[in-house]
Amino acid sequence: MTASATRTARIGVDIGGTFTDLVMIEGDGQLYHAKVSSTPAAPEQAVITGISQLVKESGIEVGNVTEIVHGTTVGSNTLLQKVGARAGLITTKGFRDVLEIGRLRTPNMFDLQWDKPVPLVPRRYRLEADERIAADGSVVTALDEQSVIDAAAALVEAGVESIAICFLNSYRNPAHERRAEELIRERFPKMQVTTSVSVLPEAKEYERTSTTVVNAYVGPVLAAYLGRLQTGIRTLGVNAPLLVSNSNGALASAETACEKPVFFISSGRAAGAVGGARLGEALAQENLVIFDMGGTTASATLVNGGELSRVSEYEFRAGISTPSRFIKAGGYMMSVPTVDVAEVGSGAGSIAALDSAGLIKVGPVSAGADPGPVCYGLGGDQPTVTDANLVLGYLPQELAGGARKLEKAASETTIASRLGDKLGLDATEAAYGIREVVNANMARAIRAVTVERGVDPRDFTLVAIGGSGPVHAAAIGRLLSMDKLLIPATPGVFTAMGMLSGDIERYFTAPIGDVVENVDLARLAEATEDLRRQAVANLHDEGIAKEAMELLPEANMRFRGQEMSLAIPFAEPFDPAKVREDFLETYRSIYSYVSTDAVEVVSIRMTGRGLRKGRLDFRKLSAPDHEEAGPASTRKVYFGKDTGWIDTPVYDRTRSPRKLTGPVILESNDSTVVVPPDATVERDDFLNLHIRLS
Repeated sequence: MTASATRTARIGVDIGGTFTDLVMIEGDGQLYHAKVSSTPAAPEQAVITGISQLVKESGIEVGNVTEIVHGTTVGSNTLLQKVGARAGLITTKGFRDVLEIGRLRTPNMFDLQWDKPVPLVPRRYRLEADERIAADGSVVTALDEQSVIDAAAALVEAGVESIAICFLNSYRNPAHERRAEELIRERFPKMQVTTSVSVLPEAKEYERTSTTVVNAYVGPVLAAYLGRLQTGIRTLGVNAPLLVSNSNGALASAETACEKPVFFISSGRAAGAVGGARLGEALAQENLVIFDMGGTTASATLVNGGELSRVSEYEFRAGISTPSRFIKAGGYMMSVPTVDVAEVGSGAGSIAALDSAGLIKVGPVSAGADPGPVCYGLGGDQPTVTDANLVLGYLPQELAGGARKLEKAASETTIASRLGDKLGLDATEAAYGIREVVNANMARAIRAVTVERGVDPRDFTLVAIGGSGPVHAAAIGRLLSMDKLLIPATPGVFTAMGMLSGDIERYFTAPIGDVVENVDLARLAEATEDLRRQAVANLHDEGIAKEAMELLPEANMRFRGQEMSLAIPFAEPFDPAKVREDFLETYRSIYSYVSTDAVEVVSIRMTGRGLRKGRLDFRKLSAPDHEEAGPASTRKVYFGKDTGWIDTPVYDRTRSPRKLTGPVILESNDSTVVVPPDATVERDDFLNLHIRLS
């Protein structure tokens, strides 16, 4: 047996709007990574190219790849571009318009120009069945099976590819929904069918309907993509299982992702946040703001006291999306566990232009990977953040280890003609204006998860990830008076690394619906045990051994009359007084007050977690040894009017000294790290960079 045959490796993949990032980690912690240009028309092509590149670089046998973990933007892009399956909805008679009624709210009561999101299922494809379940689960009107058959036949004739079924109060009694599914599958076996009780067996009709419809709308597209990807991987000779990152930063099999795609819409961005939390745990840092800047968007997530911020529902929307527990109705509602991320449409590819007032605005429109920024030379003619950074000297003449050559002169000309000449500024001043605007936009996202939550960002360390995060981190840190920055090893591909640090998770829910003091404890214990059995069975199907399973029960609770609930972990047996006190404490920490109203237990949720032995440990990373060396070059960098252009040493990050004083630029094939004047940077034993701003 050759030495290479004994080596095994795992690969993490993250598809971005501009680049597809890949990380390979061997069992001993040896790290390899690659950035390849994304292929938006067929995303799997970039993944296959990157895997081939990593295997070749590492010299590992392709058959010794034991696992591929994947974060995909297919779900979010499907919603954003409205290119999902032609979906239909069969619902209870009289409830055809639930999607349009929604929550009877607008995201901004003073915005008279706001347009409600167009329902994913047009009204002509929303049909009714004659049935009715009461709020207590009793049958008011028996299911008219012929009405279901007639509705399904009409949808099939109309060319519908996927059907969602959502009946009133089915979470209390799922019999009608399950029978309707049987009827449709018997007569139309090729039709994809999603029942609300299989996705979200909870109260709140609009949220349940919306979640089910998103699942039906995205399902066929995601299944087709994952099928093509698995075929391509097998063609390479890789027989490893394919896992997909979900919106909560955990993992599940590709088969699960195809079955319940609504849990995987925000696949990629959550993995970076989870990786940041794992890194903080490895470095004993409990208070972090994870700042991720890619080609299209920038996002921020809070880790407070070692706990990553999560929510039980979110709305997908285009443009700027900042999390708020009060602003709703701006997008497509999904009641699924997710990492709480504030996101703005400001990335490296975001286009800069003048608004109607003649002021510079940046984003949310992006040049993407095709045609990309002007400096790519692929036909882009609009100035972007990347063009501005190149003009100011922050970026090298090539990216991704030489895979992308940059044309600085083209960027200067475009910035000057599109912005500078109209503002009376030269190319340098206009480029710096673009940078200042985009930094202010991204600082908004960080304020949304800190200041707006009553948290002082000065008490936190800013963790910068993404291809462009380390280019802007120091400037944003100074805007927010955050003087501690952490740049992980390979920040440009860190989201892919974050996927390798995740665990397997599945989620199961049962309704309760009673004041906490009056909860039927025997019924609740029975429901909890049933959820536990489901979790164990599903984790077993994912290949998780019983001793590696962790089962975490939670109660979704609220004050009587409220719409929103909070997830409160509880120990068994369920103690009403203890759980009520925990709810009040959590509510007070979020909203700064508590009500005297009765407290309800809406439902219970069981999270089944499979703890993986091969999960990435950031304390065990290693990279090929390199001797320290002096600057590879020097170039002029513009740090603002106060300092002007400064001759700045440029180091190969893998060969730089352990401690340096700014200004300095550290380059690698996945990212560029900018250290401004009056700042210091030090590399730790785990290949991370720690920057202190004066």
